[in-house]
Amino acid sequence: MPGVSARGLSLEQRRQLAVNLTRVLARYRSILDAYIIEFFTDNLWGTLPGSWQEALDGLNPPQLATQLLGMPGEGEVVRYRSVWPLTLLALKSTAYALAFTRTPGFQTPSEFLENPSQSSRLTAPFRKHVRPKKQHEIRRLGELVKKLSDLTGCTQVVDIGSGQGHLSRFMSLGLGLMVKSIEGDQRLVERAQRLDQELLQALEKEEKRHPQVVHAGPRHSPHHVVRWVEPTALCEELLLPLETLPQSGARLLLTGLHACGDLSVALLRHFSRPEVVALASVGCCYMKLSDPGSYPLSQWVAGLPGCELPYRLREGACHALEEYAERLQKAGPALRTHCYRAALETVIRGARPELRRPGVQGIPRVHELKIEEYVQRGLQRVGLDPQLPLNLAALRAHQAQENRVVAFFSLALLLAPLVETLILLDRLLYLQEQGFHAELLPIFSPELSPRNLVLVATKRPLGEAFSLLETEDN
Repeated sequence: MPGVSARGLSLEQRRQLAVNLTRVLARYRSILDAYIIEFFTDNLWGTLPGSWQEALDGLNPPQLATQLLGMPGEGEVVRYRSVWPLTLLALKSTAYALAFTRTPGFQTPSEFLENPSQSSRLTAPFRKHVRPKKQHEIRRLGELVKKLSDLTGCTQVVDIGSGQGHLSRFMSLGLGLMVKSIEGDQRLVERAQRLDQELLQALEKEEKRHPQVVHAGPRHSPHHVVRWVEPTALCEELLLPLETLPQSGARLLLTGLHACGDLSVALLRHFSRPEVVALASVGCCYMKLSDPGSYPLSQWVAGLPGCELPYRLREGACHALEEYAERLQKAGPALRTHCYRAALETVIRGARPELRRPGVQGIPRVHELKIEEYVQRGLQRVGLDPQLPLNLAALRAHQAQENRVVAFFSLALLLAPLVETLILLDRLLYLQEQGFHAELLPIFSPELSPRNLVLVATKRPLGEAFSLLETEDN
């Protein structure tokens, strides 16, 4: 998906982008605010302009992926079956133009061509217990952190929200960095420590099998700390060096791989401390941001009319656009899930009008069920009688609108990257208002990792050297 690059934008251009984003999001708020499970109860299709309904009605999923989301299948030529209204074309163009680009600047063959479960760019010990998505993420972010560490003279990396320690292990035992891992869950830390020992043993065995491969210097496992990091309070443990240093003191680099909700904001607030020289943060779970407190952060965005991003908008920004476009291209039966759930909502409201949008635990193999079977199982999961009399004609009529449900959801998904762009742009401006240097880079393949933008900040400008962070290692 095309978009705007944060790199090279002046402060004034970033501010203007924030203005444009708030205006567009306010204009299309009704689409973003909508819950797809209320498609029938709230007549969401009827809220769209008639000309949009005419253009979108009857489009099958692959056509929606190609014509609306702008993600055609390989070798496919985009062809419209009718002339779209200018307002819909303007929405599509605006969504493309204002969102931060999620396409990495590097072009390399896939690391999963030989084996979809094993990255060819990680050795076997570092792949063990790590899923393919995470293999890609720890390698890409770890290599960027190593370059950033070299450029800024960092003496220690602090991995915040380190979980089972996959990134920390790769940075310390794979790239030779001194790493402190901070995680609030004691069980995850204990698991990480066991995996540290397992990896050390595997690396020692590898060295014995290949004595000709000389490892430079001693290996240091990550230093794990069990500690919750609060979004508004400084965590002194985070800032403590692992070893006694000369008078110049510690030079810390903070990182977080998909630091959830407020945790990514905590990294930004700790960056202001003099011990911290650099930051590389990939955020996620925007719906978990404290409101107010964690957005907006910058004075500029806070002063813009319509800057508010309620929970529904932030939750929508966490969807995987590329993954959904791929599902549309395949046109699999699983796409009917939203339609079935929206039909269930009508039955729930009929039985208990006060019960709105209840959570429905996952119903397995939805695509194999008749709509009435799904509704019966759903009623049971929300505590209602599964034998309630059902209006089968009404359910069939809902099912016939499956493509309309998919089209409306696709519209919302088209706009969702604008919400993420505003959240991340607010963070860039927040750091710039304090006199720091901050950029945003697409670091992961968006097909593998939807939240693929890393915020990189330094106390001093890196100049041309910054371009090194955008390249892929050979």
